[in-house]
Amino acid sequence: MILFLNPFTGLAGDMLLGALLDAGASLDAVRRAVALTGLTGWRLDAERVRTGALTATRVLIDVEDDASERPAAELIAMAARAGLPVADAALTAIAEAEGALHGVPPADVHLHELGGHDTLIDIVGCAAALRDLGVTRVHCAPLPLGSGTVRTRHGVLPVPAPATLALLKGARVRAGAAGEAVTPTGAALLHAAGTVHGAVYGTVPEMELHATGYGAGTRELPDRPNVTVAMLGRPTAGPDHQVVLSTNLDDVTGEILGHVIERALAAGAADAWITPAVMKKGRPAHVLHVLAPVELAGRLQELVLAETGSLGLRRSVVEKVALPRHFETVRLYGQDVRMKHGPWGVKPEHDDLARLAQVTGKPLRELAREAFDAL
Repeated sequence: MILFLNPFTGLAGDMLLGALLDAGASLDAVRRAVALTGLTGWRLDAERVRTGALTATRVLIDVEDDASERPAAELIAMAARAGLPVADAALTAIAEAEGALHGVPPADVHLHELGGHDTLIDIVGCAAALRDLGVTRVHCAPLPLGSGTVRTRHGVLPVPAPATLALLKGARVRAGAAGEAVTPTGAALLHAAGTVHGAVYGTVPEMELHATGYGAGTRELPDRPNVTVAMLGRPTAGPDHQVVLSTNLDDVTGEILGHVIERALAAGAADAWITPAVMKKGRPAHVLHVLAPVELAGRLQELVLAETGSLGLRRSVVEKVALPRHFETVRLYGQDVRMKHGPWGVKPEHDDLARLAQVTGKPLRELAREAFDAL
């Protein structure tokens, strides 16, 4: 699924979660993911509200422990139990941004305003909703940056907050109304979704629109609804022009090649693979291939050249045909397993089975059969 975000008045963690729930994400799946963190004394609900001329979904978070200060490492460790890469990436990004701003290692960062359990619920909840919706690609309209000041434990700071700006590096932004339009949590989630799924900024991509969700913020604005809009769609089955980056390598270890593939996929590559080759003078070598969306080709080219040390590469434009697919979630041994449906069959997601195999000790093949039986 493709997710297009329109931060009409801004982006915050609770607004994004509300928009994803409004677009069809399961509230129960979100609650189960938060429960896996070990967090206690919390309640998560959602309600329909009117904001301006629109109705939207607003999330309601109630925690018995209302402390707002905690070590970042504590929240990161709790989120890791849910097994959601977007949540891990978001909290790690917050720790790294705060550490850089205050001159301390990320492992030693103590979060003030972002240290509450509501931050953990927003981040883990959004990551679970993205997984439940089967999101594989994220697009976002330019983000409106507010103005003015905000009072924090560090004193009065400009808006956008320094942590927000650090987390928005690489994002497309525009001027916005007075006040805080993008929060650090919202920026961290967008940064993490881009790291895991690849983020593209600009107009709505070509897709078959499946659902639209509106997530309400807490502020009431005098002249407009305070919402983040989420549009969910399936890729169209027609040809998609992409770029193949290829480079011959005869002096790079297998470990580095595997690392480059992981980094390329995390940075938004549609695919990456290696083929063996024999170069001039009979030298054994490898050819690294990266399939890149056109808008990400430049960034992925820099990554490949920097990581491999290659002095050049080849670029060719190809037409990629992607058939429609959708996800269904089944429960096995208390864990969610995504089942990918295509026109000609269905298969369980390997990452979900691998995680379940670690928990249960069962063979992957046996778990795959059980996943099919649970459909």
